[in-house]
Amino acid sequence: MVTHAFIAHGYTLYPSPHSAHRTVFEFHVFVPHPYALIDLPSFALQGRARLFAAHRVADGKMGQLVSFELEADRVRFEQRFTPD
Repeated sequence: MVTHAFIAHGYTLYPSPHSAHRTVFEFHVFVPHPYALIDLPSFALQGRARLFAAHRVADGKMGQLVSFELEADRVRFEQRFTPD
């Protein structure tokens, strides 16, 4: 399956081939660690979430963008995530 990059919220986003959805929700967190393993199910989120490889257009930084449907999930992720 060919995935195409797209631009949203100041990032060039590359969807995961494991996710058929390219939805970018209202709440998101940029993780400046492009190779960090992020296991979204382990965070026990209440709403939907999506993970993208990302390129921040403003400064050219590579990383990952985690997009959340709910603000509470964004807060929970920020409190619990530690890069490996």
